[in-house]
Amino acid sequence: MVRRMGASLRRLRVHLVVGLLLPFVAAGTAWAKPGKVDHHRLLLGVNVDLGATPAIGERELVWAARLHAKLVRIDIRWSELEPQPGQLQSAELSALDGFMAAAARHSLQVILMVDSTPCWDSSAPPAVLAGCVPGTAGPANAWPPTNDAAYGAFVAFLAKRYAPDLAAIEVWNEPDQANEDYLAGPEKARHYAEILKAAYPAIKAVAPSVLVLGGSFIGPNGNFLRLLYENHIQGYYDALSVHFYTLTVAALQAIHEIQLRYHDPKGLWLAEFGWPSCLPGGKIEQEQPCVTAKVQAENIASLTHSLAHLPYVEAAVLYKLQDSPEELFGVLTEAGRPKPAFRAAKRAFAHPFAKPAPVRLFLHRNGRRLRASGSGPVGDYMVLEAFRNHHRRYRAVFILNRFNRYSLLLPAPLGTRGLVVRVYPYGFPKQGVSRRG
Repeated sequence: MVRRMGASLRRLRVHLVVGLLLPFVAAGTAWAKPGKVDHHRLLLGVNVDLGATPAIGERELVWAARLHAKLVRIDIRWSELEPQPGQLQSAELSALDGFMAAAARHSLQVILMVDSTPCWDSSAPPAVLAGCVPGTAGPANAWPPTNDAAYGAFVAFLAKRYAPDLAAIEVWNEPDQANEDYLAGPEKARHYAEILKAAYPAIKAVAPSVLVLGGSFIGPNGNFLRLLYENHIQGYYDALSVHFYTLTVAALQAIHEIQLRYHDPKGLWLAEFGWPSCLPGGKIEQEQPCVTAKVQAENIASLTHSLAHLPYVEAAVLYKLQDSPEELFGVLTEAGRPKPAFRAAKRAFAHPFAKPAPVRLFLHRNGRRLRASGSGPVGDYMVLEAFRNHHRRYRAVFILNRFNRYSLLLPAPLGTRGLVVRVYPYGFPKQGVSRRG
């Protein structure tokens, strides 16, 4: 979802209120637990645009620095920068040079996400390739290279040229996207693994210190990651990049659990996360549920604090800095004015290890039943447990609505007397709260 928001989203579905009632049994999914917090270093950043002019790029960097960001992430289209083999567009390269120099002046390191195959190396079918225009980006440019080494040579050139100012090079964007805007054609995992295997050694040969981010996927169920492991990607990346917008904490925990099963010790870089502040006026934007500007601000702060307590998450990059006519994910308006989200992100980036939003629980009698309602921190599944005489009699796993609230009616056989009800985020049981019925 770096540049084309329609790209993001085979995400976890969102429901306004869901109670998955599981009486007397544990949940079926074994998430990785966050473990003891050691205040590891969490790199925080924001997705920005390279800018049509140096002044626009400079302005984006100024705002990113004010946000207390340490990273900015931009996308580089190989198809536009090298429209012919070995022939780099001087104007585009000069613009990138200027942006990288400006980022260094603002003490910002850059993640370069590099994708989009040039016409001359595209494996697109002849009918699609016939419409490919050198120096642009279209359907043919989403197909994988015929010669992966050419991609390796290109990213190695970028790594060598900008090594001191790079946080990382991210290999491709969302290769598991079902809409095929980024990696088209069959056998996506195999093709992506070949691209990654070409990029990693080429980068390390010229710039050993530059980190290589592999994966760059959106699917939280782990199927694509398993396929990547089967295609032997281990050893060809320094960290895994993921883009999770819905149930972000739960998705990260699920992916980390799969990493553990495959004995993969690499950290996770959350290269995209965010919310569109399109309420009132809209319900869905780019397949994401609209929230208010206030909720967007609260979510950014709370999720940042939760991420800081996940030791396997090494970096988190907010999507994005500024609104555009098509999407309202920014912390700045389209006119460049700070939204409540900007102030919230600024505070959270400066103090990431603060506590996430608290869990709130209220119990109400509803005839012979109890209703539990309240709110919680964004990003994870929630768990409700009901105890009588220290014995658990009921358990439910559910998700919050888009306003981070919930309301669950407990089963009638539990009654109302003598119950102790506890609610907590699935991955953070110590953050829970209990109330007596």
